[in-house]
Amino acid sequence: ALTRLSKRLGGFLSGGEQQMLAIGRALMAQPKLLLLDEPLLGLSPAIQYLLAKSIKDIRDQKGTTIIVSEQYARPIMPIIDYGYILENGAAVVEGTRSELMDNPDVKAAYFGS
Repeated sequence: ALTRLSKRLGGFLSGGEQQMLAIGRALMAQPKLLLLDEPLLGLSPAIQYLLAKSIKDIRDQKGTTIIVSEQYARPIMPIIDYGYILENGAAVVEGTRSELMDNPDVKAAYFGS
């Protein structure tokens, strides 16, 4: 996907393209662990879901452990194995994807239900 962008300068890429470029650059080192800080920030909902799928594909195909720090959890939740919810720097809830999705406090605070 990045090949088609190779002729363009980074400053002329969209937010989603810049995020993909940053992740692609990080993957060139073939890391065992990839830390992503707010990868969905400023992206449209469609691009957020596309990037979340790409993160899952990297994990599944490369076997890379990925830690994601993200304020907007909805697009990330379907791809996580385990999660922590932090408030003021402290973990207040943790669990598997299913445990977090079934937790009424998590639902109310993060998914409006």
